[in-house]
Amino acid sequence: MTLVLASTSRYRRELLTRLGMPFEVLSPDVDETPLPDESPSATALRLSVLKAQAAATAYPDALIIGSDQVLMLDSEQLGKSGNFDNAFAQLKKMQGKAMVFHTALTLLNSRTGRTQTRDVPTVVHIRPLTDAQIAAYLEKEQPYDCAGSAKSESLGIALMERMDSPDPTALIGLPLMALTEMLLNEGVDVLTAPKAS
Repeated sequence: MTLVLASTSRYRRELLTRLGMPFEVLSPDVDETPLPDESPSATALRLSVLKAQAAATAYPDALIIGSDQVLMLDSEQLGKSGNFDNAFAQLKKMQGKAMVFHTALTLLNSRTGRTQTRDVPTVVHIRPLTDAQIAAYLEKEQPYDCAGSAKSESLGIALMERMDSPDPTALIGLPLMALTEMLLNEGVDVLTAPKAS
């Protein structure tokens, strides 16, 4: 069966290549607006399912991966900043605090309709930071396309005191440990599967 990543995220695409399996990419058209009174975990799970389902029409005989991430700080959901000013405001709010990234994963077998989902939470503790440190980080990294504007896979790791997660790839956007287990449940062993050419 074809493996499909239903995502526009280059971070998820890069992560999935780590498994060495061939896959195709489809950009799902999904409204990512949270529903009223929806928890961050429920938002992330719902959107990951919708993304996978959006690819099912184009791929009726495939294993489709959907994923979404929602960042919760205190009682506020934070998304992608989009620019320097928004990122500065986000990091100013986040410094010295702990927050939870909910990274939801869906694997949809479009042939059988079987859907597996999981929320992999990651708690990140951000160091106390000065305005100069935040500005310097943003000028060097320009992380405006990721939730919370702190990329753990590069210089953003210097902003962090501690990270608590069952899967370190979850914070980057695609929990590969959970995905490996879901694929095994569908009879696909990433260790013995044919490799991408």
